[in-house]
Amino acid sequence: MPLSTKKIGLDALLTPQTSVLVLIDHQPFQFANLHSHEPTMIVNNVVGLAKAAKGFDVPTILTTVTEERGGYLVKAIQDVFPEQKPINRTTLNAWEDSRVVEAVKKTGRRQLIFAALWTEICLAYPVIHSLADGYDVFFVTDASGGTSREAHEVAVQRMIQAGATPVTWMGVMSEWQRDWAREATVPAVAAVSVAHSGATGVAYQWEMQLLKTGTKK
Repeated sequence: MPLSTKKIGLDALLTPQTSVLVLIDHQPFQFANLHSHEPTMIVNNVVGLAKAAKGFDVPTILTTVTEERGGYLVKAIQDVFPEQKPINRTTLNAWEDSRVVEAVKKTGRRQLIFAALWTEICLAYPVIHSLADGYDVFFVTDASGGTSREAHEVAVQRMIQAGATPVTWMGVMSEWQRDWAREATVPAVAAVSVAHSGATGVAYQWEMQLLKTGTKK
């Protein structure tokens, strides 16, 4: 299958209709040695990303590695998809597990978005591997993290050199929305923003309060 060349133009932007999200190994064992970011920030960001995907009906695949030793997926992510059982792997590279690959293939979508712990291993490996299968591959830098800042940054460079595109979680959500005239998904964006986007959520709540009281028209 030829490698994708969609790096510019409208077709290079993410859409809810063409995206599939894969969340890899956000488990206690992985968080225990996360040093590239503040761990609670990664939890906040990946949960926000998961909720955004659900709000836009983007298929989301959950996967863990040896969860009997590394722990279950963090509850806040599992709570977004309570009926979904994560694919529990032994492989460090999720793309070497045929169940993960088949789950992606079943969606029929070509924009593949990854977030994982750790960046230098469980994110970099499937990102680089799946590129060879012709997907437009994106990775969410602030919903992923490594064992050190250097490990995270070097892995990001490696994935970019391989041809993948770095994004951030709010960037992904905004790209899915892209036009406020698409009113059906505005409530989901607002709810996720209030819960997970810090000062932006506070400002949005303040604006809504002014509208309710009639102070702002």
